[in-house]
Amino acid sequence: MNHLDELNKQQREAASHINGPLLVVAGAGAGKTKTIAHRIANLIESGVSPQNILAVTFTNKAAKEMRERVTNLLESINAKSEVQPPEDNLFGVWGESENESVFRANSPQDREQRNALSFSPLVTTFHSLGVLIIKENANILGVNRFFSILDKDESLSIIKKCAKELGFGPKDYNANAVSAVISKEKNRLKNPEEFEVKTQDHYFGEMVHSIWEKYEKKLKEAKSFDFDDLIRIPVLLLKNNGVVRSRYQNLWKYIHIDEYQDTNTAQYEFSRLLAEGHGNICVVGDSDQAIYGWRQADFRNILNFEKNFPGTTSVLLEENYRSTKTILKAANNIIKKNKNRRDKTLFTNGEEGEKISIYEATDEGDEAKYVVSKAKELIDLPAGRQKKTLIRPEDIAVLYRANFQSRVLEEQFLRANVPYQLLGVRFYERKEIKDVIAFMKCALNPDDIQSFERIINVPPRGIGDTSFKKIADGREPELPEKMRARIDDFRKTLANIKDTLFKEKLSSSIKYIVKTSGLDAHIRESGEEGEDRLENLKELVSLASKYDFLESADAVDKFLTETSLLSDQDSLMEKQNGVKLMTVHASKGLEFKYVFVAGLEEDLFPHKRMGSDEVVDTEEERRLFYVAVTRAREKVFLSYAQMRTIFGQRKMSMPSSFLGDLPEDIVDVETNGVFKSTYDRAGKTTNFLSLDDDEDIIEWDVLSSHKK
Repeated sequence: MNHLDELNKQQREAASHINGPLLVVAGAGAGKTKTIAHRIANLIESGVSPQNILAVTFTNKAAKEMRERVTNLLESINAKSEVQPPEDNLFGVWGESENESVFRANSPQDREQRNALSFSPLVTTFHSLGVLIIKENANILGVNRFFSILDKDESLSIIKKCAKELGFGPKDYNANAVSAVISKEKNRLKNPEEFEVKTQDHYFGEMVHSIWEKYEKKLKEAKSFDFDDLIRIPVLLLKNNGVVRSRYQNLWKYIHIDEYQDTNTAQYEFSRLLAEGHGNICVVGDSDQAIYGWRQADFRNILNFEKNFPGTTSVLLEENYRSTKTILKAANNIIKKNKNRRDKTLFTNGEEGEKISIYEATDEGDEAKYVVSKAKELIDLPAGRQKKTLIRPEDIAVLYRANFQSRVLEEQFLRANVPYQLLGVRFYERKEIKDVIAFMKCALNPDDIQSFERIINVPPRGIGDTSFKKIADGREPELPEKMRARIDDFRKTLANIKDTLFKEKLSSSIKYIVKTSGLDAHIRESGEEGEDRLENLKELVSLASKYDFLESADAVDKFLTETSLLSDQDSLMEKQNGVKLMTVHASKGLEFKYVFVAGLEEDLFPHKRMGSDEVVDTEEERRLFYVAVTRAREKVFLSYAQMRTIFGQRKMSMPSSFLGDLPEDIVDVETNGVFKSTYDRAGKTTNFLSLDDDEDIIEWDVLSSHKK
């Protein structure tokens, strides 16, 4: 049987398409990953060399899933070459797991000459692809292989230093606001010289401009890039260097972009520049799942694709293979009120399914008790009584609009002794782990002043802020002799670490860093907490051992790059036992048997930025609710509270207007009997109570924050 026979009519049409632009509008659960995988396999089966195929996703998880599907298909149809690459030459795709590999070469020309990518297509993320292009063109860009990639906290720290050096005090500006503007402009492919101050409040605009100029200077001196640079720099390189552009266009003749509705200006340009040579670009996405407008994602990219790429073949995937008819009826009714969308209606040949439960809680504590009790009830349900299979905690997800909502939920899960996992607390963001990585980065890139500052006094060496400032300013000779001796010893330690990194296996090198830096002894002296931190370092050694089959330099390079590019979803170990707690944003691309959506109240979901004049994008909030509901395979539980405490103040609330979009015949409404249900008024009341405008602004961050 031909592998295309596994697909439905629309999927098969998309997978069979070969030449020219292709737009696949795929609704939630419509099998888009399966379709792309079959298309890639079909291209190879039709004679396209795997090295000429590129697939770009937004998360490592999605890249891994797509690669596994393609590999399995290629094996099943014997399309993969019988000649296998020697293991010692393998080098992992940037940002991927240890099992997905391509060859590393010094340049695309070398790679083509060695036929290095002929064994499999390149499946990667946007940021990973950006890193790959920067490293392959390091000489042109004036950087070396071991440039540093700054995370959000490191970037913010440098911004604060720049502001301080320019004479701005903490009360004069908001560092997060400055960082957001710089990020927005970089994603528009702008630099400080092109920044239009007049688009901002004059004082704020001038301040951003001066800070940004200094910020870029510090990045250049430190031979470092921030996350936005990983896209911006390659795009500008492709734009301005015709030789480089032609090289990559000739290499990747067939391009696939997943979740195209989430692309911003820079990512759109990235895709366009790579595809304009041959025009063979396939994009897959769904305007109804565009939820990252706050990240400058522009869903108009998918709505305008046919205009931007003339001759486009369009395919609509509407058959859902994930959810019940009830869930899809709810989803269709939720999203149809949006005007800016590609019209479609999801359907399934599956079961009717259970009704959607809506619970009216007294307050957030009552809501949390309801969620936990229902989750426990599902988990404790004996196999064979009502369900054919036993329900595991990891089959359940609890979603919420804002991170602060997780606290009360965690408390209740702990009290009920129900295992849970909070998405967002990442292993590589723990202090001791970041310290070890900083030692590695600083040893390899002595210009990385950010890493240098982090570890120069870790463990304490008596080198204070004043001494460091003199070092940073090039005034080290002014320091007392004893202080200079301490700094020399520190630099000798870094030099020894560098030598070890290039000679030993990565796991052995990390053991050496922990011991020779003094971290081991220092942590052992820190009491009970130190035991946990030591266990984390042991786990780091274990993780590093997965890179030990590589040459030392390649292993270090791969490890540092991958750890820099990990996303929050990468911390969500699917096999780990526990109910998953996360924001709706973080749930994108995931699915669960049972989904709880908590906090469905006006001003929370849909949210309102209290204290600001910012206009809320109601359509994006509605898309967010649509995404939340369509994460479920079997049943959805919705809840809201009549009162909620935020920043210590107890406020009355009203049910979300989105609840009014649900057909009455598919919902069951529950109350605790304390209050009369207000659900019937959802969507009909306009004068909702909310936080006063003069209160603190709630930042609805989608990524969990925690102490580093």
